[in-house]
Amino acid sequence: MDTTILVISGLMLVLGLAALLAGLSRLRAPASAPQLDAQLRELTRGLDTISGRFAQAIESQSQSQSDLRDAMAKRMEALDQRLGVSLNETAAKTAESLGGLQARLTIIDDAQKNLTDLSGQVVSLQQILANKQARGAWGQAQMETIIRDALPNGAYEFQGKLSNNNRPDCLIRLPGSKTAIVIDSKFPLEAFQLLKAAVTDAEKREAGARVRTDVGKHVKDVAEKYLIAGETQTPAIIFVPSESLYAELHDSFAELIQRAHRSQVVVVSPNILMLAISTVQTMMKDARMREQANLIQREVGLLLNDVRLLSERVGKLQTHLGQADGDIKNILTSTSRVMSRAEKIEKVELTQTESERLSAPGS
Repeated sequence: MDTTILVISGLMLVLGLAALLAGLSRLRAPASAPQLDAQLRELTRGLDTISGRFAQAIESQSQSQSDLRDAMAKRMEALDQRLGVSLNETAAKTAESLGGLQARLTIIDDAQKNLTDLSGQVVSLQQILANKQARGAWGQAQMETIIRDALPNGAYEFQGKLSNNNRPDCLIRLPGSKTAIVIDSKFPLEAFQLLKAAVTDAEKREAGARVRTDVGKHVKDVAEKYLIAGETQTPAIIFVPSESLYAELHDSFAELIQRAHRSQVVVVSPNILMLAISTVQTMMKDARMREQANLIQREVGLLLNDVRLLSERVGKLQTHLGQADGDIKNILTSTSRVMSRAEKIEKVELTQTESERLSAPGS
């Protein structure tokens, strides 16, 4: 399109020059023929020069446009390649990001399910703790699990009956002892719940008094029901299946712990109960080792008696062997004498035979 514009512009310029010359020729006086020929030749040369310049300009413009088209094509191709690579990388990164996002969503999904399950368990636990019987069963189940995992069968009894017809939650019987250790797994939770929910100072004082009353009464009941001289050992154990409740008792109600000690009752948490059971386990192992040591000592005594009998029998055998050795020597002596006499007799008989042969007639 640019080349066409240039051509049209050149033609218009040529026509304008021709019109201008024609007008000048009309305005001037008539010229002679040679002058006109010269002017025409000059005009023709000018037109040829202008045409050559226009041709060069058109050719230069065409080459520039061709180079521009090639450069644009190369740039478009390079741009297409860069865009293709960039789009591929972007697609790969997007896919990777979507994959990571999917994995995280899956993890979040699982976590949400776990939270839902945990929420259900918390609600169930709250229901258990709200019900006295269920709470007692939960505490007893936790206590029984600890004891079953640590002690052998026969070393403990759940809900065993005492001579006063009371049934503690657990009796642990130590080897070599007729008395048993008593464990109670009940605990007064309501007072602690009131203490946790208390906001004002008055509510806290009231809840604290409730804790002191409930725990003190429970300690007294355990001491009166389960501590029997000659049948149960002191101290009796109150199992609190919560480390936080145990810590709260020691931190805020130390006088209750001291009162329990004076009543020959101790309050333990799950961790402390496991330590106590480990001590009982060590005592049972020591008792079994002592039993085995007594058995080994008895067996060693029997072995020594067998060795003594063996020594006596070996002595008797040695005596018999000595006697047999003497008899053998005597037999050998007798045999030697017999052999000697037999040789002498043989010589005597030989001498007599020769004398008889010499005295015979014709000899």
